Amino acid sequence: MQSGLENRRWRRCGNTDIEIRMSANDKNPESWAELWPSKQPPRSAPLLKALHILTRDGKLNADSRRKLKQVLHLTQFLRPAMEAALERNEDPVFADVGAGKSYLGFVLYDLILGPAGRGRMVGVETRGDLVAKSEQLAKESGFERMKFVCAPIAQAKLDTEVEMVTALHACDTATDDAIHFALRHKAKAIALVPCCQAEVARLLDGKGGAIHQLWLHPIQRREFGAHVTNVIRGLFLEAHGYKVRVTELTGLEHSMKNELILAERHQLTNPKARAELDKLIEQIGVRPALLDAGA
Repeated sequence: MQSGLENRRWRRCGNTDIEIRMSANDKNPESWAELWPSKQPPRSAPLLKALHILTRDGKLNADSRRKLKQVLHLTQFLRPAMEAALERNEDPVFADVGAGKSYLGFVLYDLILGPAGRGRMVGVETRGDLVAKSEQLAKESGFERMKFVCAPIAQAKLDTEVEMVTALHACDTATDDAIHFALRHKAKAIALVPCCQAEVARLLDGKGGAIHQLWLHPIQRREFGAHVTNVIRGLFLEAHGYKVRVTELTGLEHSMKNELILAERHQLTNPKARAELDKLIEQIGVRPALLDAGA
């Protein structure tokens, strides 16, 4: 039996379908309704305008077309796990952390939780003005099961376990905070699109020895640091019992912040992954805060 985030046939067919339709309609600014995977796309138009996925006159421009494609791709990756959670849990809770304007949470609610008639979406964001705007939009949209917490991810605490945690473009160590948030709330699934990983690059600066020639120059240090950061995150999740897969979110023409980390929990711990993680940390000679922060 395939798990939610590994339903490859469904996901591949879905992505191929969207790729073809996006390509065929790229020059048609009114094609969003053909792409929007709901039975009544016009009902979503006010929400999409408020999220600036559609322009004020209900069309797509170059920027909003990229945003639409990105959110549809991510929704397809997340839908199987969310539907599986709805099947096994009468009132599942999903958390979008570092939510910003919460456009991912709103879209997931509109396309999945709204039609299901149950399940809750919680957005966690530290900027009070964005939280207030999101609360108002949720009220205007009739999204009664969508709530918001105004707090840093590292300090946010819900009164329940969550089925899934998402973090889209949470900058630098905010992605690590999202991982620990997921562990605190015993999340069964995690989806991360990291952004601006700078911590490890800073730690690598000044290291000597043969292996450190891999990141001798600043540009190499930034790129290697970002790469090894996500490798460490994947191993860290595996050590905590998650099965991890790393893929691309969209083509690079849509975003350079393109690495998607998907994780589903299958066991409490994985000693083999922990040993590999410890070995990697020893070899590169740096230890990011992710590994020491309490979950």
